[in-house]
This record gives sequence, C-alpha cells and structure tokens, in this order.
Amino acid sequence: MRVFAATALVPALLIGPMPGHAQETETLVEKGRAISRLHCSRCHVIDGKKPFGGISSTPSFTLIIKALADWEDRFATFHARRPHPAIVRFKGEPIDPEYPPSSVPIEIDPDDIEAILAFVRTLKKAD
Repeated sequence: MRVFAATALVPALLIGPMPGHAQETETLVEKGRAISRLHCSRCHVIDGKKPFGGISSTPSFTLIIKALADWEDRFATFHARRPHPAIVRFKGEPIDPEYPPSSVPIEIDPDDIEAILAFVRTLKKAD
C-alpha cells in the first residue's frame, strides 16, 4: 500500500506546481509591489517607475540587491533594522516607547514581509 501511495505522488512531482500556484505567486508579487510603493517609497526608490523618489540618504531596492550578498535576509528582517523600528510596526502592536514614531507609523501584517520579498525577488531576476 505504501509503494502505491508513493508511486501515485511521482507524476504530481514531475508535473510541477499546481495550476493555481503561479497565480498565487503573481498575486503575492503584486501585493508586495503595492506595499512597497505605498510605504517603502517614503524613503527608498522601489523600482524604475519612480526613479527620483525616496530620499537621498537611503539606498534604492536595486542598490541593496546588487551590492549586498545578504540582501534577502535584510529585506526579511528590515522591520527590526534601524531606522525601521521607529516607523514600522505590526498591526495590533503597541508603539515601543524606546522608539517613538518619527513620522506617521507604518502598520503592516507579518505576511506582508513575504509579499515584499516576493516582489523584491522579481527585481533581482530583472537584474
């Protein structure tokens, strides 16, 4: 019985992702692009759509992914890296008195980080 079950899975593994997987990934990328443009573009140049956006003291997303080998880790943990703790918090979290907001706070969901990463990975592929 176990042999049959394992053999039944082989064709599914050879075919690749399920039909809805590509659409889910595309939706995640679009969500990440929208979040990045809405929130991250306050300080960073996100992509070629607004090349003169952001502020001059912050690196563009493209520069980060081209210049830093650990870019993916940096994007995954951006909310804990300065100056982000003073600006970004997860929805439902109280403001940390150690990091009073320096501007209108940005509220995100933990799932938004994966969406941002999915979008940034497309920038890396375009490189």
